[in-house]
Amino acid sequence: QVQLVESGGGLVQAGGSLRLSCAASGRTFSRYTMGWFRQAPGKEREFVAAIGWSGGSTYYADSVRGRFTVSRDNAKNTLYLQMNSLKPEDTAVYYCAAVGTWVVTTTPLGYDYWGQGTQVTVSS
Repeated sequence: QVQLVESGGGLVQAGGSLRLSCAASGRTFSRYTMGWFRQAPGKEREFVAAIGWSGGSTYYADSVRGRFTVSRDNAKNTLYLQMNSLKPEDTAVYYCAAVGTWVVTTTPLGYDYWGQGTQVTVSS
């Protein structure tokens, strides 16, 4: 089992940057596929980015590709999401998620463990 705690959210102006972190407990972090999802008010939770065990495989939603970068530091049991060129439509609660398989999935149902979320608000 793994516990996840996100941090790094906040209020930023359009065009700005934020870096989210997700600290994971447990000794087998390197054997979990990790993902970032977000949920805006009144909308369903949507995929943002995912990364495989070693960090060599990354996947992005079309809406964030080229602006967001997902990475992981297995030695520190930490997942990151660097968000640049932020837009008001990026405003949401951002969640990190984990699943104990090497198969990378982009659907929320494919993940077993979730953090509590961190709010990101982008003002215009």
